[in-house]
Amino acid sequence: MGKGRVEAFSDGVIAIIITIMVLELKVPEGFDLAALRPVIPVFCAYVLSFIYVGIYWNNHHHMFHAVQKVNGSVLWANLHLLFWLSLLPAVTHWIGESHLASWPTATYGAVLFMSAIAYFILTRVLIREHGTESTIAKAVGNDFKGKVSVVIYLAGIALAFVQPWLSAGLYTLAAAWWLVPDRRIEHLMEA
Repeated sequence: MGKGRVEAFSDGVIAIIITIMVLELKVPEGFDLAALRPVIPVFCAYVLSFIYVGIYWNNHHHMFHAVQKVNGSVLWANLHLLFWLSLLPAVTHWIGESHLASWPTATYGAVLFMSAIAYFILTRVLIREHGTESTIAKAVGNDFKGKVSVVIYLAGIALAFVQPWLSAGLYTLAAAWWLVPDRRIEHLMEA
């Protein structure tokens, strides 16, 4: 079956996720700069989560550009990824409102961890569908960034119970690393 509906549905879900996150931002109660202080943690959590959603959308777009078809396994693997991403608005609000309390910080990391696992599963299902010599298989390669990211998220979850700000630093570091564009799929598609 064609991949168009998967891409359109995924784009719609991701747009809704971003919309829900921005609706959680509250207007400051005052009219001076001091009124911004209480909303800074929530805004910072929103920015980080927006970046993560953007990274997943960008990589999802590139990945589906490199595939030709989908099957039922791909549909379910894609829904699995969208499920974990759909939890980002809730954990974003929780971590922001809690000012990096341990459990919200660990839960935020757990959602990032499970999103990464779901993305890995989706790539493996797509590779199985298209073959080990396919563009998607060559582009994914050994997925070093993905594997290291999972370790970073696990470390962040553990550190949330020691120093939650270190967890937030690790989550931010992983996002910054993913912001560097990965041109493997583009280069393979051009060749």
